Amino acid sequence: MIYLYTIGLLLFVLLAFVLVQSAANWFAHRHPEFGAARRMGEGCCGKCSGDTCENNKNH
Repeated sequence: MIYLYTIGLLLFVLLAFVLVQSAANWFAHRHPEFGAARRMGEGCCGKCSGDTCENNKNH
């Protein structure tokens, strides 16, 4: 029975993640003055430990 609860919890977390992403995109679409919604891993070129952002001017 714990197995079913675990699967249900994982599905719920996945669904919640998709809904939050959708809500963020919806909000960004209706409020362009705040800029586009950032995707996971895309902020600061996806790797802020090196100097790649400064060389490419992609912040």
